[in-house]
Amino acid sequence: MEARYELKVSGMNCMHCAGAVTRAVEAVAGTAHVMVSLEGASVTFEAEEEGVAERVKKAITAAGYSVS
Repeated sequence: MEARYELKVSGMNCMHCAGAVTRAVEAVAGTAHVMVSLEGASVTFEAEEEGVAERVKKAITAAGYSVS
């Protein structure tokens, strides 16, 4: 069963930023149903493995954004 995760992302200011975060999360193996909210400054996704969330955090940070 997949777990749903929501992470707060700082530094997204436009649709380009949201697209960059979406691509970063989708590039992490094991993620599904990725949705980024500029208004909510967050990203939600589903994953089956627990370690995926940590890899997603690293991918977003590598893309130039902060995760809390």
